[in-house]
Amino acid sequence: MKKLLIALLALPLVFACSPKVKRIETNLVKDVSGGWNDTDAQMVAQEMITDCLNSGWYTKFLTRKGKEPVVIVGTVTNKTMEHINTQVFVEEMQRALINSGKVEFVASKEERGEVRNERLEQDEFASEATRKAFGQEVGADFMLSGVLQSVADQAGSKAVVFYQANLKLINIETNQIVWNGQKQIKKYVKRSKVSF
Repeated sequence: MKKLLIALLALPLVFACSPKVKRIETNLVKDVSGGWNDTDAQMVAQEMITDCLNSGWYTKFLTRKGKEPVVIVGTVTNKTMEHINTQVFVEEMQRALINSGKVEFVASKEERGEVRNERLEQDEFASEATRKAFGQEVGADFMLSGVLQSVADQAGSKAVVFYQANLKLINIETNQIVWNGQKQIKKYVKRSKVSF
């Protein structure tokens, strides 16, 4: 009887600790922690790519070469105080570049390695008529790379977190920086005090 009573008393605690999950729209802005999130990644990527493609390097390249530039996204380094999955940010930049229709895009270093392995296997296993040849890859004209940084000012339960994303577009042949973009986000975070 004692065990049953303990189990019945513990039951509400088990249910009280279980998470409550609610599906929300993917485009809904919802800051929970005040840290860098998917909305920040999407907003920064879209605004910076728009600025990049509307700057002078793009028109110069079209005039000189008569074709759309080929771009690759390089490394985006996280130098913030948070763990940020920079791959989400990189994917947002790639999506914005591709969907702009203004540039051609080549696969990342990791993706190229996987495709090259596929071609090696095709050399051995695919028919002559369907195998893809080596040496036909398109080389990128420009590499987009950057850094995410942050500064936090905190006192007690209040904090101001400043994020800065810096991106550079580099001419792969000449190492010239043809565009240097910056986007800043500032968040005021107030955490409620928990009392027991």
